[in-house]
Amino acid sequence: MYRRLNPAVTLLEAAEGSPTLAGLAARARDANERLAAVQDLIPAEMRAAVQAGPAEAEVWCLLVNGSAAAAKLRQLAPLLQSRLKSRGWDVSTIRIKVMSRR
Repeated sequence: MYRRLNPAVTLLEAAEGSPTLAGLAARARDANERLAAVQDLIPAEMRAAVQAGPAEAEVWCLLVNGSAAAAKLRQLAPLLQSRLKSRGWDVSTIRIKVMSRR
C-alpha cells in the first residue's frame, strides 16, 4: 500500500508529528548544542574534523576524522567535560570515535 506524501509538509513538521522522529531530532539538537558549547575550546584548525555524536545518560561521543585529532581531543576531554558541566550537562565521560574513511 502506497501513501501519497503531502509536499507541503516540511521535514520539521513531519518530525514533530512522529514521536520517534521528534525524539531523534531532540537528541540530535542536544548533541549539536553540546558541541557548540565546547567549540571554542577545540583548536580552530581541528574544528572541521569534529562532529557531535550521540549522548546517552552521562556519556557523550565525539566523532573525529583522523587519529591525530582524536589524540588531541582526548587531551582536551577534562576541559570539555568541565565546560559541559558548567553549562548544565551532566557528562562524566566523553568518548572519542575515529570515523573511518570510505
